[in-house]
Amino acid sequence: MATFSLERTAPLPPDEAWRRLTAWRRHGDSVPLTRVTVATPGPTRPGTVIVARTGAGPLAFDDRMEVTVWEPPRDGSPGRFRLDKRGRLVRGWAEIEVLPGPGGRTRVVWREELDVRFLPAVFDGVLRGSGRYVFGRTVNRLLRRP
Repeated sequence: MATFSLERTAPLPPDEAWRRLTAWRRHGDSVPLTRVTVATPGPTRPGTVIVARTGAGPLAFDDRMEVTVWEPPRDGSPGRFRLDKRGRLVRGWAEIEVLPGPGGRTRVVWREELDVRFLPAVFDGVLRGSGRYVFGRTVNRLLRRP
């Protein structure tokens, strides 16, 4: 099991950063061979199921996630959402906070715990580093593009 966190700031108001970070289908744009779908009707709320399918053909797997916390930013207060990973291969959670920052900027804090079934603990460092890289890249792209 690998736990990591990352932080970013963006020249956006919190509600716009939130909108971009919760554009679920766009999350797959940053991860090769990944397509993200929402399996439940909108709008997003606790109980919403999101599926990231990664791979090709018989080598593909689903990272099934459920929204368990949904607190959009309002009136200057921070926003937070949590995704619990409930796939057969990938388990864990991701918790993302959107906080007002100085000068009209927004601070994003992403915390994640990843557990990949059948992957021995000796690979936790590699999983932590690759998770920080992949999700950091995803956050960067989501925040940069409207």
